[in-house]
Amino acid sequence: MEESLDALRPTESPAETVPSSEPETIAAATTESAAEEAVPAPEEVTRVPNPYADSFLANEDMGAWLQIPGTGIDYPVMWTPRDESYYLYRAFDGSENKNGCLILDTDSCLDPLSTNLIIHGHNMKSGAMFGNLTDYEDPDFYENHKNIILYTEECQRNYEVIAVFRSQVYRKTDQVFKFYKFFQADTQEEFDDFYNNIKQLSQYDTGVTAQFGDHFLTLSTCVYHVEQGRFVVVAKETEPGDHYLPIQE
Repeated sequence: MEESLDALRPTESPAETVPSSEPETIAAATTESAAEEAVPAPEEVTRVPNPYADSFLANEDMGAWLQIPGTGIDYPVMWTPRDESYYLYRAFDGSENKNGCLILDTDSCLDPLSTNLIIHGHNMKSGAMFGNLTDYEDPDFYENHKNIILYTEECQRNYEVIAVFRSQVYRKTDQVFKFYKFFQADTQEEFDDFYNNIKQLSQYDTGVTAQFGDHFLTLSTCVYHVEQGRFVVVAKETEPGDHYLPIQE
């Protein structure tokens, strides 16, 4: 699978930014024929080619591409609302594969963007997928790998790790914080419940804070400290990167 994925990863730097035209100015004469100051036209977002355009075209189930610089986590993220588990044991091309693919939770949404995107991945002994995600239990590892990038069809979304913790999948009747149930915060109260819990659960203080209106990326993988254990890395979205031109076949 790694060999096939190598063909999907960009081998060159993204194309140069498409230059935007010079803003027009409007000069209006006053009744006394005095020229007013030039008024610049509204600034347009500069868009560049998507570095993962070929991958999006190769499989319409790909929702994004996840990358954690300096680690082996550099994979397509599949989104199949019709069957969330379709790529659980399938490779990008649909063939059987024990590693499976990274999976965007069906309750997450890229457009319109939900408050929280949850990505699930196998904890493989080989280190594939999220096999090395638990390295974040080491604060030194965190210090060198704070940043996470999610490449979508529309833009590059940048994130900074805000919390790292162990949890589990609870029974439906358990009245506890369930990180895997949080996707949208429409009120301050909903945001506070999520934010306060992840900060309290975090194994160390990252010093990163958030406020109502921020967006998050949550990475989850299996661990075995308890039944149905999960290791979780939550990151807060920061300044966006490039915006992309529409993908064309």
